[in-house]
Amino acid sequence: MRPGRAASICKPSTPRFKDFAMLKVAIQMDPIEAVNIEADTTFLQAITAQERGHRLWVYDVATLALEDGRLFCRARPAALRQKVGDHVTFGDWLKLDLAEDIDVILMRQDPPFDMAYVTATYLLETIHPQTLVVNDPTEVRNAPEKLFATRFKGVQPPTLISSDPVALAEFHQRHGDVVLKPLHGAAGSGVVRLKADDPNLEALVEIHAGISRDQLVIQKFIPAVEAGDKRIILIDGEPVGAINRVPLKGHVRSNLRVGGRAEAVELTARDREICAALAPELKRRGLIFVGIDVIGDYLTEINVTSPTGAVQLKEFTGINAAALMWDVIEAKVG
Repeated sequence: MRPGRAASICKPSTPRFKDFAMLKVAIQMDPIEAVNIEADTTFLQAITAQERGHRLWVYDVATLALEDGRLFCRARPAALRQKVGDHVTFGDWLKLDLAEDIDVILMRQDPPFDMAYVTATYLLETIHPQTLVVNDPTEVRNAPEKLFATRFKGVQPPTLISSDPVALAEFHQRHGDVVLKPLHGAAGSGVVRLKADDPNLEALVEIHAGISRDQLVIQKFIPAVEAGDKRIILIDGEPVGAINRVPLKGHVRSNLRVGGRAEAVELTARDREICAALAPELKRRGLIFVGIDVIGDYLTEINVTSPTGAVQLKEFTGINAAALMWDVIEAKVG
């Protein structure tokens, strides 16, 4: 808690908070009452904050309102518990001044990373860092997950990002077995594998162009994906642990939302080498909670919007990435 800040959510006669160990935390997320608390990283982050004595409010990004340079939202205080089907109790709706009433905002709504998502980052940067937003909204906007990974040399498989059907076809011809996916897709949506003799690339590009103006990503297929796609969680640039996501037999997508199976896994020397290459830039950009995807020896994505995997990491290893995140946040705010 920063000293001297007004608490307009309180009645006028209520004194300002004096307990600087307690933070007022607003979580921008999809409806918390609908989450699967046995798998949801945002719920783990939230209940970990509550256990540390912080106060919680939740709100929908659609309630953000910028008026005369001040950013407000409609929110509800939330009390959480680890009870499936009865995991949250709400207080009354209220209007929050996000610069004055709140110390920390977790930006955790799910993609798609579209113009509505981008606009939310513009709104939140009007209050950051006076109110600490995690992750830094400017850098979330500036680090689209599949594009951001291309900044780091020597860690990706051969990769092309384009909407040009000629360039995509030439890449396919050169590399044979490839994976095609939407640039701003999430959770494995739209990911397909095309073998060297597959004639469907042209049709897939046409279908994509009919529904979106975004570019596509085409990458050389990594056979090691059959053994799993590793999700490594980094806190303030430091790797804290990983889980392996194994695809269903005969499938290329390993995301847990599309049927992938999570299992325990250790970080390899190559994993640590990749993390070391990313760390300075993640810290510089204020990207505190990040999940990277590694297949074999290659980095495929850097997830900065609302990375998942923390619940499974805690189950397999006992490492609470959410607690480590709050250690960093408390140090920054306190």
